[in-house]
Amino acid sequence: MTMTASTGRVLVTGAARRVGRATACHLAGRGLDLVLGYHSSREDCEKTAMSCREAGSRDVEVLELPLESDDAVREVGARLVREGIDGVVHNASRYVRTPLADLDTEEVLLQFRVNALAPLVLSAVLAPALRTSRLPRGGSVVCMGDIHAMGRPRRDYAGYLASKGALDRIVESLALELGPDVRVNGVAPGVVAWAENDLTPEQQARYVSRIPLEREGTLQEAAETVGWLLLDASYVTGSVVRLDGGRHLG
Repeated sequence: MTMTASTGRVLVTGAARRVGRATACHLAGRGLDLVLGYHSSREDCEKTAMSCREAGSRDVEVLELPLESDDAVREVGARLVREGIDGVVHNASRYVRTPLADLDTEEVLLQFRVNALAPLVLSAVLAPALRTSRLPRGGSVVCMGDIHAMGRPRRDYAGYLASKGALDRIVESLALELGPDVRVNGVAPGVVAWAENDLTPEQQARYVSRIPLEREGTLQEAAETVGWLLLDASYVTGSVVRLDGGRHLG
């Protein structure tokens, strides 16, 4: 995997914590200026911005971006087009149980808006800027999916997994429609950071026991995969890379 320094300005949504923060810091280390989107965690996002400046970004903007609002998504997208944007990482996600016994359809629809519709709309609005990207291998979009939306679904997460499955299809559609000027890909992690209050230690151990590489992934591995697709994978588009240590195999 060849990694070179880059010039350009990239939007990372959900940059306050976890994969978003690791990705932003990794891209900062490669010389990119950044726009860091957050929903409610401004303080944590400011901490991410500080780390990005220390890692090498010259210009870092922190931006409130309520992805559930179509008007807000379009307004922010239009402003970024005017100011200039060269790539986008759709990392922000809503991850909430939707058990069938008391299915909350409003929650399911909200997850579709945040996890699938917002990346589609924002990419469409940003398309004119992405087509004239300064990134060395052209405009690039990376969407953060989930390995369990590609098979082996987890119980009680039908709404979330359906929205992430839709995002995989959006990756393919955008790759077709935005090519040849813009590449569009996805990353589907297994476990790179355990969700809070999701699995007990015993359940986590059973999950890891089914991974051929016999360990969970890391935030840095997720960030490096995103960075490769965004900046280096010049002949890859319309693909969703499984980052799961082989978990999908058995």
